[in-house]
Amino acid sequence: MKVGIDKIGFFTSDLYIDMVKLAKQRQEDPNKYLIGIGQKKMAVIRPTQDAVSLAANAAAQILTEKDRAKLGLVVFGTESGVDNSKSAAAYLAGLLQLPKNLRVVEIKQACYGATAGLDFAQGYIMLHPQEKVLVIGADIARYGLNTSGEPTQGGGAVAMLVTAAPRIIAFENVNTAAACDAGDFWRPLGETEARVAGKFSNNLYLDLLQQVWQEYIKQTGAKLEDFAALLFHLPYTKLGLKGLRSLTTGADATTSVRLFKQFEAARMYNCQVGNLYTGSLYLSFLSLLKNSLELQAGQRIGFYSYGSGAQAEFFSGLLQPGFERQLVQINPAQQLAERHEISITAYEQLYRQQAVQAAELKLDFANDPAKYVFAGIHEYQRSYTTH
Repeated sequence: MKVGIDKIGFFTSDLYIDMVKLAKQRQEDPNKYLIGIGQKKMAVIRPTQDAVSLAANAAAQILTEKDRAKLGLVVFGTESGVDNSKSAAAYLAGLLQLPKNLRVVEIKQACYGATAGLDFAQGYIMLHPQEKVLVIGADIARYGLNTSGEPTQGGGAVAMLVTAAPRIIAFENVNTAAACDAGDFWRPLGETEARVAGKFSNNLYLDLLQQVWQEYIKQTGAKLEDFAALLFHLPYTKLGLKGLRSLTTGADATTSVRLFKQFEAARMYNCQVGNLYTGSLYLSFLSLLKNSLELQAGQRIGFYSYGSGAQAEFFSGLLQPGFERQLVQINPAQQLAERHEISITAYEQLYRQQAVQAAELKLDFANDPAKYVFAGIHEYQRSYTTH
């Protein structure tokens, strides 16, 4: 049985800042952001958006009534959870008015959560081939104003529908993983901003990449030239570039040129949005699908997923015949082009307004153009609405 991604959707805020302007405001060389980390723009998330509403707006792009009727499981990967007990998936199911005969669960393992969701989804579909699974990766990346991590912030959501007989990509049956207890990135309970040991985290990302890649090659006998493209978790796009360089060392020129060209197509959206945490790898996949002119059915795509703390996985899939038709209904490039640039001062003001802990809160969402919004908090419980 083939199992994989049948549909994919993406959503982010309608606001952004220009990284050159942020660099100048922070008295940095703009090339430190443009080249050093590979970012051009950064999404600014409104106070009326959180992981749940971002996810709802992404999922609404792809779910039809027939899809809803066949949903058996919703897996929500996030490290921007809104409650320590009630899952973001439960909030999402209510907001989208999904069927009641569902299993809903939230997964937390830094940026790896959505990949774990895909693993769970595959097992579920093998047992329930007539049903479908909605997998979400949604986050808001926050490191703090005037911090070293600030230029790697961002936010948004990717929604994927996993089914039997998928029409975009069918996963192959070898997944290699590596885990370790590492303090490269963490967010203390009650805190809204993450801590990161930047250099250590980058090195660990690259070390675990080598481990899972070598094990994948050992188990499958695959070679670098067997891949049409290699995709990476992109907390910032330069890190994925470093990963690709590490895998192509000593490769023949034709293979290297092809893989680097595909990487440029795969990071086009990420460099305009910033860090999606759990959704970053899958936004890169969507970017590849929409921007590469060389993809063909039957080609193999490799995925490197990494979540600090740390968990890594490498897996692959084969593009399915007619995969292009599944992408016609979504237009991320238009969504990104229609955003509004705001000043650094306005960005800082919105940043400080992000609500995490409150007993009571009422938000004015009149200016938020999104269909689904975070409306406020009553007795510590969040409420959402459609407008």
